[in-house]
Amino acid sequence: MSSPAAYLRLARVGWVLVREGVVTELPLQDLPASARFLARVAGLFARRRKPDEGRSARLAHAIERLGPSYVKMGQFLATRPDVVGVAIADDLSSLQDRMATFTMAAAKVTVEGSLGRSIGDLYVSFGEPIAAASIAQVHPAVVRDKDGERRVAVKVIRPGVRQRFVHDLQAMYAASHLQERLLPHTRRLKPVEVTRTLEQTTKVEMDLRLEAAALSELGENTANDPGFRVPKVDWERTGRDVVTMEWIDGVKMSDIEGLRAAGHDLNALADTLIQSFLRHTLRDGFFHADMHQGNLFVDPQGHIVAVDMGIVGRLGRKERRFLAEILFGFITRDYVRVANVHFEAGYVPSHHDVASFAQAIRAIGEPIHGQPAETISMAKLLTLLFEVTELFDMETRTELVMLQKTMVVVEGVARTLNPRFNMWKASEPVVGGWIRDNLGPKRILADLREGAHAALRLAEAAPEIAAKAEKLSLDLATMADKGFRFDEATAEAIGRSEARHGRSGRVALWIIAAALTYIAWSLG
Repeated sequence: MSSPAAYLRLARVGWVLVREGVVTELPLQDLPASARFLARVAGLFARRRKPDEGRSARLAHAIERLGPSYVKMGQFLATRPDVVGVAIADDLSSLQDRMATFTMAAAKVTVEGSLGRSIGDLYVSFGEPIAAASIAQVHPAVVRDKDGERRVAVKVIRPGVRQRFVHDLQAMYAASHLQERLLPHTRRLKPVEVTRTLEQTTKVEMDLRLEAAALSELGENTANDPGFRVPKVDWERTGRDVVTMEWIDGVKMSDIEGLRAAGHDLNALADTLIQSFLRHTLRDGFFHADMHQGNLFVDPQGHIVAVDMGIVGRLGRKERRFLAEILFGFITRDYVRVANVHFEAGYVPSHHDVASFAQAIRAIGEPIHGQPAETISMAKLLTLLFEVTELFDMETRTELVMLQKTMVVVEGVARTLNPRFNMWKASEPVVGGWIRDNLGPKRILADLREGAHAALRLAEAAPEIAAKAEKLSLDLATMADKGFRFDEATAEAIGRSEARHGRSGRVALWIIAAALTYIAWSLG
């Protein structure tokens, strides 16, 4: 049960969404009549809409009013169209993570506290911030080492952001618990687990050492890749609250005219971008999960440089194989194989019929083969997939949804570079090679090798497993003879806990009622 303070914060979130007119813009057709009525009532309290203000602008304004934690939540939910719907996810994907900068004095205190050295000892110069986001801001700086002076970018955590996020997270958990209770049909989307994932990813993003580690890992993986790289990390000047990295002189991928003026081949850049992403995903199982235009530069040598590795995704070997088989099945129109892969992976519950699921997959795949390849939208394909998997009770797979959403974003960036971008043709060299290497004889050898290693580990653990099994058997025999009992202290503790939770729930409801009454009175 969430605390009364969490429900107060949730009431404030609801009021901001009502006031900004977001509630009336939500898709309500699948909700009960009472919910639709409340949404219409909420429309009475919305501020007057500006002539050029659409749903996306209202949603962005509401989230920015709520603060940095909600900006981050909005960006996270943009990667989860299975949870919020494709239309809302598209609106959130355009959310600008631009916040007011914090002072140079606060930034210097944070850097010195994290690294245990003075600014003058760390940097030859330390400039004013050039960009600020919900979690951190970036400063230009110069360092001196044995090779001379060089420019660097210094990313500094926003003061107080961790404490703010912890408080806001309580309201997010309260909302997800209410969703599971009041909207049972959404439980398959695991709203509480989604919130837990947001908590984990944001905690990782707020430790800048982990972002530096992600940059280092991707840098090693892509050392020999054509046309792609990431900034090098200055580990001497990196800590929990600060990361120092190579300064990138380049043109942002959002600046199409700037790329043309610099003489870059836009069509080649589009191909390199999608091929690089697929290499990271299939070959390495580790990919940059926030590859929008603002995080991509092109350096003077024509290399794509990806920055801001706060959000990353991973796929295990098994998931990569299933992904490749699903993709290969769509390409070869083997829809039964695509359906079987979903069932083998456990993505679709076993009580459903494979043939019926294959029929649904065919409804998605056949229209693709009737279109020119350059007109096929990955976003449209994913919309259809989400609709079909919902019919068959497919539970949320966080790693796959993040992959799918990132693929949509990367495809969108590629199409801004080349409006006639053929994703399938550009992908074939990478996907085709991976399939040949991993779905043929090489896959069998790899599986045998992994099986042998697993058998060896099992043999090494056999004595310990046998001892634990013997102890479990004795415990079960004792329980069979004497029964399973709570002692008095345990029973009393359970009773106290239940009573406390019941009181908390009643207090929370009274607080929400009082807050709403106050809001209505103040408006009157």
